[in-house]
Amino acid sequence: MEDNNIGWIGTGVMGKAMALNLLKEGRHIFAYSRTKEKANELINRGAAWCDTPAEVTKHSKIIFTIVGFPADVEEVMFGSGGLINNAAPGSIIIDMTTSQPSLAKKINEAAQKRSIDTLDAPVSGGDVGAGEGKLAIMVGGAQKAYDKILPLFKILGENIALLGGPGSGQHTKMSNQILIASTMMGTVESLLYAQKAGLDRDSVIDIIGKGAAASWSINNLGRRMVAGNFDPGFFIKHFVKDMGIALEEARKMNLSLPGLALANQFYISAMALGLENMGTQALYNVLEKLNDMQHPAGAPS
Repeated sequence: MEDNNIGWIGTGVMGKAMALNLLKEGRHIFAYSRTKEKANELINRGAAWCDTPAEVTKHSKIIFTIVGFPADVEEVMFGSGGLINNAAPGSIIIDMTTSQPSLAKKINEAAQKRSIDTLDAPVSGGDVGAGEGKLAIMVGGAQKAYDKILPLFKILGENIALLGGPGSGQHTKMSNQILIASTMMGTVESLLYAQKAGLDRDSVIDIIGKGAAASWSINNLGRRMVAGNFDPGFFIKHFVKDMGIALEEARKMNLSLPGLALANQFYISAMALGLENMGTQALYNVLEKLNDMQHPAGAPS
C-alpha cells in the first residue's frame, strides 16, 4: 500500500468536498459510501469505488471517515466488514464525524489492540470551509499519528490543533457547537428585529458583521437567511444530534447549560416542522413562524 493512497468513507455535503480537495492534490482516493450515487462526482474525478469499508482497508493504511451519527460510526468501525477488524497493523483511522467522546475512546482502545492508531478529528466551517479547504480541525489522539496526518489535514483546513488524547477532539467540537447554538439564536433574532424595523438586512450585516457582534454565523449564514437560502451546508438533524451529545456530556459533568438547552428546543421544533434536512440557518423560519403566531398581522400590539 502506498502512503499516497487514502481511504475515504462518507461522501455527504462535507465529506465529498474534503475528498475532492485531496484528489486535487494528487492523492489516490478509495471511497465508500452507503449510497454509491453520492460518490459519483468523486468517481468521475478519478476516485476508486469500494463496495465495503473492509475493501477500503485493502488499498490504504490511512483511512478517513465522516458519516452522520454515532451509530453510523459504530457500524463503520465495528460492524460486519468494519475497519477495526480489517485494517492492517500500522494503519491510521481518522474519524472526522462529530460524535461522542466516549465512542472515540472506545474506538482507540479497540484499535490499539490491533496496532492501529486512531484520531478523532471533527471539523467546523460548513460546506464553504470544506470546499475551500479552510476548515477548523480539532484533533484528539497520539502525537505521532497526528504528525503523520498533519500534511493531509493542511489540505483540508487552516486552523488545526492537537487538543489532547483520544476524545479531546470531540470534546472541543462540543465546545464549538455550544457556542454556535446560542450564536445562531442571536443571529436569527437580530435579523428578525432588523426586518421588523424596516431595515435592509444586508446593510445591517455589512455594519454589525465588522464590529463587536461579528461572527461566522452572521456573516455567512445571516446572508443566506436574507436571501431565503436554507439549503444545507450543515443539516439541522445533525446539529440536533450534536447538541444532544453536548447536553449528555454536560450532564455527566454535572454542568448546566441553559442556553444550549433552549437552542436545542427550538431546533427540535424545526425537526417537528419537517425542516430536518435543511441547513441550520432555517432556524430563521421557526422563529419567524413563532412570532407570526404570537403577533398575527392586523392584531392589536
